[in-house]
Amino acid sequence: MHIAVIGAGVVGTTTARALSLRGHKVTVIERLGQAGLETSRANAGQRSYGSVYPWASPAMIKKALPWLMQRDGPLKMHMPPSLATLRFLVATWRYAMTPGLFDANKRAMLRLGAYSRECFQSLEENLELDFDGDRGGLIELASSEKDLQGLQTNAALLHEMGIAHQLLDPEETYECEPGLARSGPLKGALRVTEDGTGDCHRFTQGIAKACEAEGVRFLYETEVTGVVREQDRLCALTLAANASGAPREPLDADAFVLCAGTDSNEFASHFRLRVPSYPVKGYSLTAPLIDPERAPRSTVVDDLYKVAATRLGTRMRVTGFVELAGYNRQIPERRLATLRKAIDSRFPGAADLKSAEAWTGFRPMTPDGPPIIGAGRERNLYLNTGHGTFGWTFSAAAAQLTAQLIDGEKTAVPLKPFRPQRFD
Repeated sequence: MHIAVIGAGVVGTTTARALSLRGHKVTVIERLGQAGLETSRANAGQRSYGSVYPWASPAMIKKALPWLMQRDGPLKMHMPPSLATLRFLVATWRYAMTPGLFDANKRAMLRLGAYSRECFQSLEENLELDFDGDRGGLIELASSEKDLQGLQTNAALLHEMGIAHQLLDPEETYECEPGLARSGPLKGALRVTEDGTGDCHRFTQGIAKACEAEGVRFLYETEVTGVVREQDRLCALTLAANASGAPREPLDADAFVLCAGTDSNEFASHFRLRVPSYPVKGYSLTAPLIDPERAPRSTVVDDLYKVAATRLGTRMRVTGFVELAGYNRQIPERRLATLRKAIDSRFPGAADLKSAEAWTGFRPMTPDGPPIIGAGRERNLYLNTGHGTFGWTFSAAAAQLTAQLIDGEKTAVPLKPFRPQRFD
């Protein structure tokens, strides 16, 4: 079967490889010149299989206004908000207030994360990938008794679901992360021991290279402009002219998979779909280490600023913010100042933040939180998109589930919580 995959981010490339290994002929269409240049470019560097949660959280709704009012608060919104932003917020509020939905979605996402950890282990065992990957776990700090109680509640759920973790007191936290400054407030921490780290951009390009070696064709700098269909079946993708203005032939395929991240919304009308994801903006700084002994060993999430610090070999990446500003790619200095302030409070002197590479990107967030994985309206269309802040975390599992679905197999994880039709 010939399968066309739209998008060459981490989700698209892992999907292409999963399909290729099953014997399918695969073509990947990407509007940019390489794999992994959008959301996968400089994300948090976390594969947080046991640290996932839905966006539409009742607790987040209660904290939203205070966070917006704080100068260094983790939530920002462009004012006045656009109509698209308001629609997304209204939908988020509706899902967050639906009784039982947050808990059900969190459990579903944790199951997906656990399966993704297994799939990632298989990927790493079968490919020689150079992406500064590690499996040192993730530590979330608690600076107050109230925050510690929240971590204890999370730990109880992890215990129930059989996900490896540790509740740490302050001294145990310092033992796990000796570079952590002792001057900051700390009541304890939750360590999810099997979470992973690494450079998602390097990983994505490594997977793309492996795919090409296995016969997968990548069409870079190629835009999809429409579809050709017969009744309830897609036949081909129409493509924009190339850089020289020469027309391209339609791309025929037997099945199609939409993995276009935040661009998936643009394809919705072509595919008779509703893909209500929103480009939630985030920021990162990637800096060379000055003193490795003062740097995090793995990933540490600071609860005061909601900023994550991750070691990537000889570098450290600092990420933060949830900003609702549409596709605004500006990087205000005040955002970077907050990231530097946060990291100086927890890991002072660890990295050369003055020479750090700044980046901003957009996470394709659904209003309820779980990604969109499943069959579309046409019988040969499949969706694997809307992963929000957990695109890399879920990518390996989502790729396998999509391949299982296309081949008519029972999926390893139930897809009901992720079905595209839940937004109809």
